[in-house]
Amino acid sequence: MTNRLRAAFARIVPPDQWRPLAARLAIVASLSIVIGLMNWLMSPTQPRRLDVAMVYSIAISLFIWTAVDFARYPLRRLLRLEPPKYWPSPARSALMLVFGITLGYVGGTLVGDAYAGRSTWELLQLNPNRFTGLLVSSVAISIAFVAYFYQRGRGEALARQAREAELRLLQSQLEPHMLFNTLANLRVLIGLDAGRAQAMLDHLIAYLRATLSASRAGTHTLADEFARLDDYLALMAVRMGPRLAVTLTLPPALAQRPVPALLLQPLVENSIQHGLEPKVEGGHIEVTAAREGARLVLTVRDGGVGLSATPRADGFGVAQVRERLAAQYGVRASLALAPAEGGGTLARIELPWETT
Repeated sequence: MTNRLRAAFARIVPPDQWRPLAARLAIVASLSIVIGLMNWLMSPTQPRRLDVAMVYSIAISLFIWTAVDFARYPLRRLLRLEPPKYWPSPARSALMLVFGITLGYVGGTLVGDAYAGRSTWELLQLNPNRFTGLLVSSVAISIAFVAYFYQRGRGEALARQAREAELRLLQSQLEPHMLFNTLANLRVLIGLDAGRAQAMLDHLIAYLRATLSASRAGTHTLADEFARLDDYLALMAVRMGPRLAVTLTLPPALAQRPVPALLLQPLVENSIQHGLEPKVEGGHIEVTAAREGARLVLTVRDGGVGLSATPRADGFGVAQVRERLAAQYGVRASLALAPAEGGGTLARIELPWETT
């Protein structure tokens, strides 16, 4: 799918719904094939035509799926559907079900009739019981589809709410950790250089004012993420002076990509605490964002003492990032720490592009 088509489709269906929508379509298509095969085997007419049975079954199933499931997304504003489940109230769901089944059955039957060269409506006069049986079975199957998908959607929504609650808990644990570390460093600096301590305190106040609201948002753009990193590193530069050099690289094309708020800060803090501070001369930190195919790749590289010198892979910040990624993306995201070329450590985060 080209970028233009992806953008156009994203206006119809939210990107986070693409995967579950495709999964539901696959289920409907698979079951329609089974239903078509059963209708063919049970058909009293001769000769039995498997292709005709399949066309009727697949066309009716897909028409109903489109009218009931897919149509929710382009009509979500009209129906006042809210994320993450995008299902209306039970009363409106029932109306949508009646309309969708009727429209889907009629549309799919017309497609089947055009393929078979006959009229299903004639069956109503020739064999009313057969027609009624086909109609009732189609309605029953459609209701079963919708009921299953509705309950599955509610389950997914509850699971997502649980993950969001877990993320908020992880963030609430992370913020005091960073604050206490900074205050401890500020206490030491007060006794050594009051002027630098005052500058550090001013940066801390500005940083907290900008960051606390961002941490409550859950997600923000990469531009905001890098702006908060710039604030944090300015705070650290007051304490470390010329021992800290920084490069932040964010391509303009990626600036508006959403990411979990304050995702990179624990890794930057980890690099300073375990990589640069133990090194007398300090070193350089480089943070970059790049797209690699279907992945968004974020890296934090430092020129510190390296992984073998410190237990940073099991540190608080790294563990927090791993848990946040697992809670929000599951196995589709990853964090890896490895020795950097030329010395130091490279932390690499990979996120799925379609859900960032």
